[in-house]
Amino acid sequence: MALLGAAFAIPAIRTMHGGASAAPPPGATLGPSGLPLPRFVSLKADRVNVRVGPSTSYPVDWLYMKEGLPVEILQEYDTWRKIRDSDGTEGWVNKILLSGRRTGIVTPWQKGKSVEIPLRADPSKDAHAVAFLQPGIIGQIRSCNGTWCEMSFSGHRGWINQNMVWGAYPGELFKE
Repeated sequence: MALLGAAFAIPAIRTMHGGASAAPPPGATLGPSGLPLPRFVSLKADRVNVRVGPSTSYPVDWLYMKEGLPVEILQEYDTWRKIRDSDGTEGWVNKILLSGRRTGIVTPWQKGKSVEIPLRADPSKDAHAVAFLQPGIIGQIRSCNGTWCEMSFSGHRGWINQNMVWGAYPGELFKE
């Protein structure tokens, strides 16, 4: 059985076998851009400054160094977006540093725990596991049917229970 992953705190995938449109979340409103608030997006760059306010005149409070990290847009002001990450950290980022590509983090609330989440061949709890995922691993969300999300992780594609993904709202319907 292969173990896939990268060095330095990037969770791994253990292989078992050797593959956009979205309904706004309940309670969403439309922001000035005409897009729903809140909504999930991902970081477009591998270095993103997060500021305490919506302009370059505000100091940098945080630096993200992970392209593809999912974040939630909470507010919009001109070209600035107030975002929140899976740890609850909030700040302002220019919209050019954000991508509409949907990514998700597997059970970030279980980071550091010795658990494995099955990535299933089909959207069913009875489907066989194609891989097991460690908490905190980031993958691309292909679609969500309200209960399951189809995701890809390092070349492995399958389905994960939607409530195990930070980057999709409960019950959200999504297709890339």
